[in-house]
Formats: sequence, C-alpha cells, structure tokens
Amino acid sequence: MRVFCAGLGVLAVGLTCFQLGRICFQPASVQAQDDAAKPEFYTTRVKPIFDQNCGRCHEGMNRRGGLSLDTRAAMLKGGHDGTVLVPGDPQKSLIVRLIRHEGPADDPMPMPPKRPKLSDADIAVVERWVKAGAVMP
Repeated sequence: MRVFCAGLGVLAVGLTCFQLGRICFQPASVQAQDDAAKPEFYTTRVKPIFDQNCGRCHEGMNRRGGLSLDTRAAMLKGGHDGTVLVPGDPQKSLIVRLIRHEGPADDPMPMPPKRPKLSDADIAVVERWVKAGAVMP
C-alpha cells in the first residue's frame, strides 16, 4: 500500500490507514510538545530568552546566587537555593516560578530583578521546554 502523507511530506509504504493517521494527524498540542523536546527548541526559542533576560547575572563567568544557566547540569545543580529545574514539571521548577514572579513567600526573588516581568509568551516558551524534559544540545 502506498499513501502520501501530507503531514510528513513523504510517501508512506506499507502502513495501514490507522498507523498513517497516528503519524499525520496528531493533535497540534502533541506536535508542539514534540517540538519542545528537541534540542533545537532550546537553541532557537529558550536560549535567546535566557540570554536576553538572565545572561547578565547567570551565564558565562557570572553566577549570581551561585546559579549558572549555561548547561542543563548546572541548572539541575542549581545555586545557593538548590536546583532551579525539575525536567517535566514546570510547577516544581523554581526558574519557572521566579520568571512568573511567584517565588517563595519568604524570598520571592522575582526574575529578572529590577526589570519588567517576562512576557506571557516568553514564560509559556520556558514552561513548554521544562514540561518537555528541558532538553538541551
């Protein structure tokens, strides 16, 4: 059986209609989540947000609060307050709570400090990335 799958842009050979439907007609949310699990999503969408809003204090030689955002391992290690990243769980990831300005009551640490809160769109990108496993190249 040969069927053209527009979603993949390829000719599928030997697939049943059911299998083909599962490949080509996934809900947009599943496809978007799959994109967020790719290293390119971090490179093209998340890293620019971090570079623009967090890099001055948490990238390169700068490690304010002991936190570096340069690598996944560094985020998992965290800073003086512990890990900032819980892959797969934005609600438990301190980095997400801080950019939402929903930090701990005793020390809310809204990020970035002394600057406006990140846009809702940028926060959503970081949340999607964390939810998809915080994959980095």
